Amino acid sequence: MRRFLRPGHDPVRERLKRDLFQFNKTVEHGFPHQPSALGYSPFLHLMAIGTRSGAIKLYGAPGVEFMGLHEENNTVMQIHFIPDQCQLVTLLDDNSLHLWSLKQQSGASELREEHRFTLKGPPGSPPSATQITAVLPHSSREVLYLGTESGNIFVVELPSFRVLEDRTISSEAVLQRVPEDYCNRRSCELVEALQEHPKNPDQILIGYSRGLIVLWDLQNNKVTHHFLGSQQLENLYWQRDGSKFISCHYDGSYTQWPVSSDNRQPEPLENLVPYGPFPCKAISKIYWQTTKNGLPYIIFQGGMPRASYGDRHSISVVHGSQQTAFDFTSRVIDFFIIFSSEPAAEFDDPSAMVVLAEEELVVIDLKTAGWPAVHPPYLASLHCSAITCSHHVSNIPLKLWERIISAGSKQNIHYSNMPWPIDGGTNIAPDPPQRDLLLTGHEDGTVRFWDASGVCLHLLYKLSTVRVFLTDADPNDNMNTLGEDEWPPLRKVGTFDPYSDDPRLGIQKIYLCKYSGYLTVAGTAGQVLVMELNDEDAEHVVDHAEADLLQDQEGYRWKGHEKLKTRDGPVRFEAGFQPFVLVQCQPPAVVTSLALHSEWKLVAFGTSHGFGLFDHQQKRLVFVKCTLHPSDQLALEGPLSRVKSLKKSLRQSFRRIRRSRVSSRKRRGGSGNASEVQEANARFDQDALQEMELAPVQRKIEARSAEDSFTGFVRTLYFADTFLRDSSRHCPSLWAGTNGGTVYAFCLRIPPAERRMDEPVRAEQAKEIQLMHRAPVVGILVLDGRGIPLPEPLEVAHDLSKSPDMQGSHQLLVVSEEQFKVFTLPKVSSKLKLKLTALEGCRVRKVTVANFGSCKTDDYSENDLAVLTNLGDIQIISLPFLKLQIRYPCIRKEDVSGIASCVFTKYGQGFYLISPSEFERFSLSTKWLVEPRCVVDMPEVTSNNHGHKSSMENAARKS
Repeated sequence: MRRFLRPGHDPVRERLKRDLFQFNKTVEHGFPHQPSALGYSPFLHLMAIGTRSGAIKLYGAPGVEFMGLHEENNTVMQIHFIPDQCQLVTLLDDNSLHLWSLKQQSGASELREEHRFTLKGPPGSPPSATQITAVLPHSSREVLYLGTESGNIFVVELPSFRVLEDRTISSEAVLQRVPEDYCNRRSCELVEALQEHPKNPDQILIGYSRGLIVLWDLQNNKVTHHFLGSQQLENLYWQRDGSKFISCHYDGSYTQWPVSSDNRQPEPLENLVPYGPFPCKAISKIYWQTTKNGLPYIIFQGGMPRASYGDRHSISVVHGSQQTAFDFTSRVIDFFIIFSSEPAAEFDDPSAMVVLAEEELVVIDLKTAGWPAVHPPYLASLHCSAITCSHHVSNIPLKLWERIISAGSKQNIHYSNMPWPIDGGTNIAPDPPQRDLLLTGHEDGTVRFWDASGVCLHLLYKLSTVRVFLTDADPNDNMNTLGEDEWPPLRKVGTFDPYSDDPRLGIQKIYLCKYSGYLTVAGTAGQVLVMELNDEDAEHVVDHAEADLLQDQEGYRWKGHEKLKTRDGPVRFEAGFQPFVLVQCQPPAVVTSLALHSEWKLVAFGTSHGFGLFDHQQKRLVFVKCTLHPSDQLALEGPLSRVKSLKKSLRQSFRRIRRSRVSSRKRRGGSGNASEVQEANARFDQDALQEMELAPVQRKIEARSAEDSFTGFVRTLYFADTFLRDSSRHCPSLWAGTNGGTVYAFCLRIPPAERRMDEPVRAEQAKEIQLMHRAPVVGILVLDGRGIPLPEPLEVAHDLSKSPDMQGSHQLLVVSEEQFKVFTLPKVSSKLKLKLTALEGCRVRKVTVANFGSCKTDDYSENDLAVLTNLGDIQIISLPFLKLQIRYPCIRKEDVSGIASCVFTKYGQGFYLISPSEFERFSLSTKWLVEPRCVVDMPEVTSNNHGHKSSMENAARKS
């Protein structure tokens, strides 16, 4: 049989690969991009969010999440849960209705689309005749009432979406009972609001945009009451007992209307402009909530004075003499109030307000004095300041985890202690097997620590580096402070703040040692901060050191931004990670690579000019190495100036093209034919245009010139204890890889522990490797005598890894964008290579070592390389033999920012940004899989509630 097997085909290995590798996109973390609609089921205690891309996401108790996607990818305009059912209806901007159900399968609930429907009018009718503007799911659970732009209301049967034409409520029928002079002045126009009577399901309240409101009797098909409003209507809300309702209007007013049992013409009880007398913005939604103490809660969106506060996104809460206008930093999409009364309770007694803004979810505790915000367990606003980098740390020791949580809890004292009020469903996913951290660096100089162990990405702690530097904003400023007499009583809420005081503060690289608690972060202006964890607030001086990466070069002038100015004297820091030393690179270019070895107390950093090594125990610079090539002029312009001088770059590029053509003619000297010259010129044109791109997606598969720009850009740094000088003695070493395909290796002499503070760390360059194809070096790795990657610093000391094999010969793996190459150490002779680009036509963007365990047995695991390419594919390559194991398509190749943001974990998972506010989580492993698994059970419906109580009353009870 062997002769029939393909070369290299091993059935045993193929079976093992199936036990090790499996690709799944598991969960989306963060806040939905471009939300457009909000819904809530008080029966199920579930919240639904729709987006402009057609996604619908349901959330309940932490860990209870569902997601659906409309095939049309149209904007979700409205979401309505069917009363007392595990169903909801969505309305899209193409006027289609979709029925979704939560169904149980294999012990877990799933969200499925059951039916879709588009309301059609009679032949020849205009689109407005059936354009849906309002949706009312009736408490009978049998029909939907659909208000339209034409003023007609259509009745649709559930779940079939069959139109019941004989029950249509036409605008002509409504106007028959309205006074003639009012009809002459105002037509019905579009249906703005539909509300079922809270005590009588046979009556619905209909509000038309011009201000007319009628109470319609469904049994007798007639108007029983009409309410003649004089202002453009925005919305309606029934009071709990059904004796009154409230309408809100375009002019910033709201009106109370009585509903009497007789047919007398109702007059408004109260008409109020809360923020008058000057012209105000529309009040688009309003709630009137009754309480035991008699003072109602009046909660409304908008209504601010147009001239002074027309640009504010506000929701006001009024309770007796208390009034606060919650001011959001992004547009309010919608909001709802959560009631906590029993079914037979007389009062609403609201407990929380849930607000969906365009960039975040905010929940306000209405039970606690001062109405504080509730810390959300999910739907975190990841992009409260733009994400600039991310770093994942697996298997955090319990002690470090608890210290980080303790530091974070001290930051959250202004949040409410209320339990999360949206608590529907049951999370049945297994507990996370370990504690994982995802660290995100942000444009405003902050680092956020997220609990990435399970389905919910939860903020544990926020670190700010701003206090070290002098900026225009005072960190002690409190945006929420209000004067006693300030009117309107605005109060900032939420965390979304897209504006950075200084773009130089942006975090570019993060490295956390989970064993020692040391953290180092590096930024846009060449700043490198080394920090340690302190459980108490402290005030101390941050030591400064400067690393001049151009010290041996002459004739270079930095054209980019200046370095950040630092504070003099002691600086007060909160409990948590506190900086004790700042290393400032000169020129202050973006830090492009960072490495920390907490056992040796060393930190290495690299920029587009070179790299350096710093001893953070003695707080002294060990050495710097300039990697700048004479032609690297772009490296001296900096990222900010490069963007500003695009025209100059274009000019220079085309000048190079012209010069090359002239020189090629001279070199040709009359020999060669014209077609060869044209081909060479065309090739150079393409190269020049590719060179102009800030982030080229693809380069030619050929050796590169040493004169290519940014050859000195340091892409990767790596510490290793290995054989660098000879095969008999190993020593600490630092490796650096550049954009020009050069690898530098330095021998390090680190004094023994007893003389560590007395003797300096010494470094000497031992090797310099130049890859022939000059492709950027994106990863460096040393394999021990058994072909296993060297353990992390302190990993062996904590008994979490076997000691590396120092008897056999070590190997050096250099990963460039185009190939993987293994060298023997210490001779650095080529042993093995895998040419990725030549074979696949793709380039390496990210690479990491991941441990894959078998799903069949706990006794087997192996280390492999997880590789992300510029085509968005993920490839798994074996170590140490560099055999391609499997390939998965993961990210669209056009999604350059998604590919750039990808980060792998140590156990075969990964994260990448699918929008500025969302991480997609994926798994390559059969063993390590984090995904939602939850159940939503149908709560019992009381007999007197079946078909008799409206959705409004159901909203008031806690199932």
